[in-house]
Amino acid sequence: MTENVSSGGLSIVSVPIGNLGDISERAKAILSTADFIACEDTRVTGKLLDKLNIEKSGTFISYREENEKILAEQLVAEIQSGKTIALVSDAGTPAISDPGFRLISACRKANLSITALPGACAIINALALSGLPTDSFLYQGFLPPKTSARKKFFEAHSDSPYTIIIYESCHRIEKCIGDIVSTLGKDRIISVCREMTKLHETVFTGTAESVLEQLSRTSKKGEFVVLIAKQKFTL
Repeated sequence: MTENVSSGGLSIVSVPIGNLGDISERAKAILSTADFIACEDTRVTGKLLDKLNIEKSGTFISYREENEKILAEQLVAEIQSGKTIALVSDAGTPAISDPGFRLISACRKANLSITALPGACAIINALALSGLPTDSFLYQGFLPPKTSARKKFFEAHSDSPYTIIIYESCHRIEKCIGDIVSTLGKDRIISVCREMTKLHETVFTGTAESVLEQLSRTSKKGEFVVLIAKQKFTL
């Protein structure tokens, strides 16, 4: 347990990935009272708070991958002076394929107070929806954009004993599933989740070949979560 050495602290705040009803009352309270809100895009977070009718008392800080290392040190100093900071992503849980790791690590090293407010997380939501084994999984985030690099990853994990979870963009989703078909086989069981928690939530689970065919006939809007079942799993 982290020792409280000042009145300040860091709160890691999960925000909705689509449905605004998924925000917690605790998250609302933290976002309305924090001295600073460190966020990827101040405009996105500002609009979110407006939609949720959250009155913000603190200051927005644009906390991105490009400035994360420098700002982490500055924010640690603010917490040491007694300030409270809420860390948020544009959607979902901070530090999961989003900025935040360096700030959290720096606060740990400085022995500062840290708490995480559980909430929406796309990979966990997709895992629960997929129907694939949930006993163990490997999360890889976004794969490299080049086909050769994606295929190399799939080949290296062809006999994985875990459910593999990756993110993919709308621009590459069909190519990605095509790479799965060509490397892992058309009968490998996969699941693809899109627009989760939103009105047009879509989940395709089946053989890689059948999922690719379904994808060819559906909207490519939004980001996708792709799950690959362990080698011998069948529906």
